[in-house]
Amino acid sequence: MNIDLTLILLVITGLISYKGFSDPALIRKLIMNPYQLERSKEWYRLLTSGFIHADWMHLLFNMFTFYFFGSLIERFFIQMHGLVAGSLYFLLLYLGGIIVSSIPSYLRHRKNPAYSSLGASGGVSAIVLASVLFFPLQDICLYGIICLPGFILGALFLGYSYYMSKNQYDRINHEAHLTGAVFGILISFLMRPDVFAHFFGQVFSWFGSF
Repeated sequence: MNIDLTLILLVITGLISYKGFSDPALIRKLIMNPYQLERSKEWYRLLTSGFIHADWMHLLFNMFTFYFFGSLIERFFIQMHGLVAGSLYFLLLYLGGIIVSSIPSYLRHRKNPAYSSLGASGGVSAIVLASVLFFPLQDICLYGIICLPGFILGALFLGYSYYMSKNQYDRINHEAHLTGAVFGILISFLMRPDVFAHFFGQVFSWFGSF
């Protein structure tokens, strides 16, 4: 019997984020604050910041995206590598995406005590890009009504992230989306070196069907 890691991570993130909405002390303890990290060497913040969110909209957007793309890529990894190895690859992709995507912000803002960020954006982006590369034509349905190929929804997700990174109004690390996406592409390539040929072949065939 397979363990649904996507659902488990979603529930854990939802519970911690919900508690954080009314517990500023918890947010301060877990948030990615490069200045504090530099001084106290609290490296755990690179990861724990991915389990807290700014508000309900931030949480729902990240977890909704993670659920649909994550479920697909988790099943695929387990199918490709077996339960144990596939689950480990999935955790590497998601948790590694959260950690790696926080590093540029740490390097850029480690002398700035006023800067902090939170959210699972880096891990979600890694999952989205891996899913899109492996299954570019897989339909993802929003609210069970609007269904679009994964590569279109992936492009919309990254477009939103890019726009928000240029219009920073909150503590959400929108720049982490791009770094997480690059991490997702790298892991996908390491797992399957022909992934780019597969991706473009599928997308071109989709456009050619019109």
